[in-house]
Amino acid sequence: MVTVPEIFGTYVFNDSVMKERLREDIYHALQKTIHDGKALDPQIADAVAEAMKDWAVERGATHYTHWFQPMTDVTAGKHDSFISPTADGHVIMEFRGKELIKGEPDASSFPSGGLRATFEARGYTAWDPTSYAFVKDGTLYIPTAFCSYNGAALDKKTPLLRSMEAISEQAVRVLRLFGHTDCRRVIASAGPEQEYFLVDKELFDRRKDLVFCGRTLFGAQPPRGQDMDDHYFGVIQPRVAAYMKELDEELWKLGVSAKTKHNEAAPAQYELAPIFSVCNIAADHNQLIMELMKTVATRHGLVCLLHEKPFDGVNGSGKHNNWSLGTDTGINLFKPGKTPAENAQFLLFLAAVIKAVDEHQDLLRISVASAGNDHRLGGGEAPPAIISIFLGDELTAILDAIVKKTQYAGHDAEKMRLGVDVLPAFPRDNTDRNRTSPFAFTGNRFEFRMLGSSASVADPNIALNTIVADALKQFADELEQAEDFTAALNALIRRTIKQHQRIIFNGDGYADEWQEEAARRGLLNLPSTVDALPYMLKEENIRLYVEHKVYNRDEIFSRHEVMLDIYRKIIKVEARTMADMARREIYPAVNAYLTELCEVAQQKQAVSSEFDCTSEREIIRRLSAANTELYIAIRKLEADLATAPATDLEAGARYDHDVILSDMQVLRRYADAMERETAENYWPLPTYGDLMFGL
Repeated sequence: MVTVPEIFGTYVFNDSVMKERLREDIYHALQKTIHDGKALDPQIADAVAEAMKDWAVERGATHYTHWFQPMTDVTAGKHDSFISPTADGHVIMEFRGKELIKGEPDASSFPSGGLRATFEARGYTAWDPTSYAFVKDGTLYIPTAFCSYNGAALDKKTPLLRSMEAISEQAVRVLRLFGHTDCRRVIASAGPEQEYFLVDKELFDRRKDLVFCGRTLFGAQPPRGQDMDDHYFGVIQPRVAAYMKELDEELWKLGVSAKTKHNEAAPAQYELAPIFSVCNIAADHNQLIMELMKTVATRHGLVCLLHEKPFDGVNGSGKHNNWSLGTDTGINLFKPGKTPAENAQFLLFLAAVIKAVDEHQDLLRISVASAGNDHRLGGGEAPPAIISIFLGDELTAILDAIVKKTQYAGHDAEKMRLGVDVLPAFPRDNTDRNRTSPFAFTGNRFEFRMLGSSASVADPNIALNTIVADALKQFADELEQAEDFTAALNALIRRTIKQHQRIIFNGDGYADEWQEEAARRGLLNLPSTVDALPYMLKEENIRLYVEHKVYNRDEIFSRHEVMLDIYRKIIKVEARTMADMARREIYPAVNAYLTELCEVAQQKQAVSSEFDCTSEREIIRRLSAANTELYIAIRKLEADLATAPATDLEAGARYDHDVILSDMQVLRRYADAMERETAENYWPLPTYGDLMFGL
């Protein structure tokens, strides 16, 4: 029997493999590249490439690919074989340093948002040595960045790496003031929990909406949904357990530390959570998790749905991004310490996060914006679209005491240099978790709960790293000039908390009262992607990203354009699919059932006029009227699609949100009502009951 330690990382060119395969001098040179960003000598690159190729071939690889993450939330790569022809008509397996370090895939069909002209096909990939290469499906995958001919970032990895550098630089400045002279880097880490649905593949194939859109566009509520709350953490069904077992094993082979699996709240919904890793590696691993979830599902006759809201009326799927900061010397900067000095440091970094989240609510909201996530946020299951921070009662009371200069009344309090009482060792889990909070402190990290299940985790981590880096920069600028560090630190923490207390909310984010309270506090409420995206081009937001060298101005405008374009395309595909299904499947199916009802009524009357046909007439009347309204709704949706703005992306996205989505809701209302009235053998689509309880 193969054990987990035996298989873990067996398909990863990790540090232990490098030590074994590389000469000591080459290994150390590569480590300098990985940890210090030093340029890699071409001869050393050749040696690394040769060792990597030999290792990959031993594991069945015949090809290699530069694996990158374009601005589409999925991954891409061009696959080249290792073969190189010889003079005698044979081939050898060859892989050189220049092929490892840089690739040139065709970039013409990837979204660029104007960063290159349509006719400019060139794109370049550059090896990210901080993320290990791996073998999958007979191919050596080399994680890379992706840029245009002029060097502009066309991907999500490049700005993520830049943001990690930005927060490291500013955090180290702050730590120097606390005497941490041995700290060289601060590492942003993430642990994204992944929610998903599983449905039977045969049922999936019979629904065009699932095939084309990844979510159901029609569907009446079944007699039972998640009402009983018995699916959550319940016994995992054998078919699903077998799938999860294979998924874990495949991920472990690729070095992905899949840790937790369980049933989620809705029927047919599940979750997988890995252990924390460095942000860019966490982003790579999450892409692998999503890819393998889909691949492994097909081997079990299943389909994995990663849409944020595949079923109306039950919980959708998100991705909880656990985010933290730690030093290269092993200090978790969000873990309260055992001494007053350590707690002062903790409070300063906590204040930086509070300030960053309050000042840049818009950027955090934009980082999770998508057409799919719009269906989920604020839906009584996911955090609302209003950004707030949950700290728990005890930590909030400590901050209140700091602001008011009063004594903290908690247990075992100790006087610290800030002039207030705080806990010398703050409990890791001092309060209950708040599932309704978008951004919650959970002991030694923050949990950003607004991410959609299908999204790349790069975008929210880019935003978090950058906005906190900016707050830390302002802190460092001020404290480095202070004559009395303790007094300046005292004033800075108190002032920051007082100025940004409005963002702290420990209550029920689902409550209607919170909407009113948030408005009184002046917090943003951006319910849709269309509402959020204009904030991306605010001059202060552009300056923020440019100053920290995360994006240049053109890269920001390009992402704004790409997000609008993707939003519009998703709405159009869904609307066209909906109209097609309604016109070609639902409308004729209901008419067929109406024909049978009419024939039954006629036959009953032909036998005897005394036979009561009231029920048939009533159903015929309701279904006939609804089917007529359905047809009218189809025509309106198709007409509105035809007149949608074609060139103005912003106006078009607003039109799609206000007009097309409204048309789709009307069309769905008639279809779902008729599903409840139509005989099961006539209804053309697998029902919600079939899909959610069919495993």
